[in-house]
Amino acid sequence: MRAIIAGGTGFIGRALCAELLENGWEVVILSRKPSRVGELFDGGVIGMDWDGGGHWDSVMGKDTVVVNLAGENIAGRWTEARKRRILESRLMAGQRLVDVISQVSVKPRAFVQASAVGYYGPHKSTPQNEECPPGTGFLADVTRQWEASTRTVGDMGVRRVVIRTGVVLGQGGALAKMLPLFRLFLGGPTGHGHQGMSWIHLADEAGAIRFLMENEEERGAYNLVAPAPCDNNRFAHTLGRVLGRPSWLRVPAAALRTLFGQMADEVLLTGQFALPEALQRAGYQFRFPDLEGALRDILSRDASGGPRG
Repeated sequence: MRAIIAGGTGFIGRALCAELLENGWEVVILSRKPSRVGELFDGGVIGMDWDGGGHWDSVMGKDTVVVNLAGENIAGRWTEARKRRILESRLMAGQRLVDVISQVSVKPRAFVQASAVGYYGPHKSTPQNEECPPGTGFLADVTRQWEASTRTVGDMGVRRVVIRTGVVLGQGGALAKMLPLFRLFLGGPTGHGHQGMSWIHLADEAGAIRFLMENEEERGAYNLVAPAPCDNNRFAHTLGRVLGRPSWLRVPAAALRTLFGQMADEVLLTGQFALPEALQRAGYQFRFPDLEGALRDILSRDASGGPRG
């Protein structure tokens, strides 16, 4: 089996590549700099230009799964120019992949489209499953358009899966931004701390994507989150306990709004309690279903100099 991955050099993409290689997949990463791909993965992964070198038919076929993870990182202050880049980077990648699939003579076995639980918009305590409608706000609008950008591959007879990912915990990503303050005894909840945190261990993120790639009957939307979401207060308390640090120093909402503007209100100070109902019905077995176990695994790897995501 061959995977063609857009966005394969990112935080999630690198973990997915490792997961696939360990399980006998051939991996091709689309990149504007294919030579960088070989250096990043020590030659274990093939780098390919987005134009396919003019030979898309030779790499796309019935044993191929295309995974679209491409899109600019949403972290940081959302200026109008930044918001345009966030949206356009996702729509352009999706449209390019749709164009390629429409032109090849043999269609891929499946297509995996990235999205996020931000699709549901800000929620208080109401759990969100895959049947819930899209919410409101910039991030909800971006994810809705991101998902729609590749919807037509289903009309071409290609099995399509949409993965709505929560906060991914690993050596890197969001957790890496939290750890310095906690280690300096300055960690704590953000704002009131009641906002939902739908989290997932990086190993389960990669494992669930592979599971959906390999299971021919699975299609539609899946929340890629652990089965036990928590609020920000509990997350901070658990992280502090695992680190052996206090977790009482609350980050004021006003300070976050000053630093990050709209991004603070849509990402840091609000959230979702998303549930992986479709993934569990499909039979996926989580490696790290509880938060404390997930954090202890990640931080033990970090302390021992183990692999980094």
